[in-house]
Amino acid sequence: MRVDIISIFPEYFAPLDVSLMGKARERGILDIHLHQLRDWTHDVHNTVDDTPYGGGPGMVMKPEVWGEAVDAVIEDGRAARGEDALPRLIVPTPSGRPFTQEVALEYADEPWLLFAPARYEGIDSRVVAEYGERLRTDEVSIGDYVLAGGEAAVLVMVEAVGRLLPGVLGNARSVADDSFAPGAMANLLEGPVYTKPPVWRGHEVPEVLLSGHHGRIARWRRDEALRRTLDRRPELVARLDRDGLDKHDRRVIEEFEERLEERRSAAESHAESQAESHAAFRPGFRAAPEDVAD
Repeated sequence: MRVDIISIFPEYFAPLDVSLMGKARERGILDIHLHQLRDWTHDVHNTVDDTPYGGGPGMVMKPEVWGEAVDAVIEDGRAARGEDALPRLIVPTPSGRPFTQEVALEYADEPWLLFAPARYEGIDSRVVAEYGERLRTDEVSIGDYVLAGGEAAVLVMVEAVGRLLPGVLGNARSVADDSFAPGAMANLLEGPVYTKPPVWRGHEVPEVLLSGHHGRIARWRRDEALRRTLDRRPELVARLDRDGLDKHDRRVIEEFEERLEERRSAAESHAESQAESHAAFRPGFRAAPEDVAD
């Protein structure tokens, strides 16, 4: 896979030289090209931004600079990959489509990705409109928050996509067991994991994991994934196809929901009891001697 990144801070992407991404680059699985956006400016200050039309705080990145940069990167890539090749353009922005494991898998099937991380208030909207007519162009968000720039989001996406490429992970089966992975783990969080020693500071590894019984271990992991998702991300469980769950899955969900309702009822009863106790003990106001007028 070829990945092009245009940024005013290309040095931000040094982490892509280490760990799994670094090894993938060494093996030629991931071909990453970094570009300095300011190389396409034409003034002595290398200006990439200007004040927004309509007023308001902040600055907006200029369309002509981005247009020249994207055109040049596409031309360079087509010279290397063939005249028919075109990248998929990805613009990180809080207002974009949510980046999920499903999207990561979708991008992992692409031969060429081009990332355009913005700074300031973002890139002039005409850039996305222009390339949306010429390329497959996605505006993508990694979460409901705002960063100083899109570079961190690009790092997240490149690593999420890169680890899905064949040959990057030592054990390809790891991808199937990931949280949110399509199939059995769709809309589920991965459960707890353990390694040696079997007892650490008084905490024991669950006995089933030491049993060697693969069927029981698989069932335990499935149950724990359901319980963790119910506890931490209940909105994900709501997306599950209940008809597609087996009887054991449904029983785990029902038992968890029953315990949750019991805890909720107990908490409400305790709150009511506390309120009654406070109401029963309300001593009348009595002025201290020093506060009484002569």
